[in-house]
Amino acid sequence: MPNSRRAHTPRPVETHTRAERKERTRQTLLDGALRLLAHRSLDGLSLREVAREAHIVPTAFYRHFESMDDLGVALVEQSMRSLRQMIRDARRNPSADVIRGSVAILAKQVRAHEAHFRFLTRERYGGVIQVQRAIATELRLFTNELTIDLARMPALGKWSTDDLEMAADLMVAAMLSIVLALLEVDPQRSRRRARRDQPGRAAAPRDRPGYGQLAQRVAVPPRGRWSGLRDQQP
Repeated sequence: MPNSRRAHTPRPVETHTRAERKERTRQTLLDGALRLLAHRSLDGLSLREVAREAHIVPTAFYRHFESMDDLGVALVEQSMRSLRQMIRDARRNPSADVIRGSVAILAKQVRAHEAHFRFLTRERYGGVIQVQRAIATELRLFTNELTIDLARMPALGKWSTDDLEMAADLMVAAMLSIVLALLEVDPQRSRRRARRDQPGRAAAPRDRPGYGQLAQRVAVPPRGRWSGLRDQQP
């Protein structure tokens, strides 16, 4: 007698949990917003545009963020991880010349996370108050971490806390100026110039500096009281 039971077809096993899928969609929204913000500010970006870029319906946006301002703050937190990574890299790979080594690491981070740095520099004085405050808070925390690192330097052992904080403030301000300068460098032009300057090629006039050249120009050893920072490692 033929078996009357239907063949059992196993259901496909879900490889991602609901929480993982939600986190993946949230990251897709952040990535999509960052792409759209490449040449515009957050206050000119609409929720519908971000949802369309992430391939979800607009109402699904609110499962991940309360508002566009909330998404902007999340982008600040994500972008600042690049700066924290820079500090970790500097600690892991100390250089004989801290100033030049730090600038080289900063240039590497800007190349790897250009969209994040461009977002931070543009929105630092942008039109969204919550995002401005988030950036200011993150930079203050970053400055505090740098102050602690400076305090560990033997040459600065006699400095007061106020002096260390002032030095850290100045270094963060200089870092942001370097980031702005690096963002103006055309990576394609830098690569073309590197190929052009290979041995055997005719020399050509130089225009805007590449990443490496810019790092060399800005990493000028400090003088006077700040000379203690040179050749010191946290």
